[in-house]
Amino acid sequence: MADDSRSRDKNAFGSYAAIGDSFTEGVGDPGPDGTYVGWADRFAVLLADQLPEHDDFRYANLAVRGRLLDQIVAEQVPRAKELAPDLVTFCAGGNDIIRPGTDPDDVAERFERAVADLTSAVGTVMVTTGFDTRDIPVLKHLRGKIATYTAHVRSIADRYDCPVLDLWSLKSVQDLRAWDDDRLHLSPDGHTRVALRAAQVIGLPVPADPDQPWPPRPPRGTLEVRRDDIHWAKEYLVPWIGRRLRGESSGDHVEAKRPDLMPL
Repeated sequence: MADDSRSRDKNAFGSYAAIGDSFTEGVGDPGPDGTYVGWADRFAVLLADQLPEHDDFRYANLAVRGRLLDQIVAEQVPRAKELAPDLVTFCAGGNDIIRPGTDPDDVAERFERAVADLTSAVGTVMVTTGFDTRDIPVLKHLRGKIATYTAHVRSIADRYDCPVLDLWSLKSVQDLRAWDDDRLHLSPDGHTRVALRAAQVIGLPVPADPDQPWPPRPPRGTLEVRRDDIHWAKEYLVPWIGRRLRGESSGDHVEAKRPDLMPL
């Protein structure tokens, strides 16, 4: 696995803004007040803990579920530039890649233009690869497109000297327990492991290994698997298809949960 960590003063990041879609908003990781937590919020806590005064840290999360790359570039990138934080995490393009007929080369070209724009205006931009979906139901059929896009993201990161949150190499999130019941978003444990990996990338100490193996679990029978598949199709697949046919998005009428840089 490539080492994407950067050696820097631990106190360098006094502010952080996250931009992206449902992954960065935190869908699949509900908090006690009904809003989503997610890996970016958890990563922000790890960043804040490195400052002598925790309250000096400022954090914004501009991500909104369902957003395509061009929407993120139009809505969130200008706001991130306006806020001008020390660190921005930029994860986008996933919703484009899973749509039929999209070209990962084209998506990557538009992603690179946004990275160039961001790196000219903010301190550090961390970019995020796709997951290796080899063993993930639904998404495993898109593995080739995701791999192509991931290769582009790593090349773009090299050209602009961006740290890389490499989710492809994070083997622990290939376990089904890292995923929510909808099979499209991470579970709370999955989000936690990604946050720990993000901290590792920029050289922060972490309280646990994000790639720590999961405990063994009993084998599942064919009938149990089939029953789960039927339940998933009724609860998640059919509504998802319905939204696509109606031209709707899960992010319609949803706004960013932390539009300003605020203390945690």
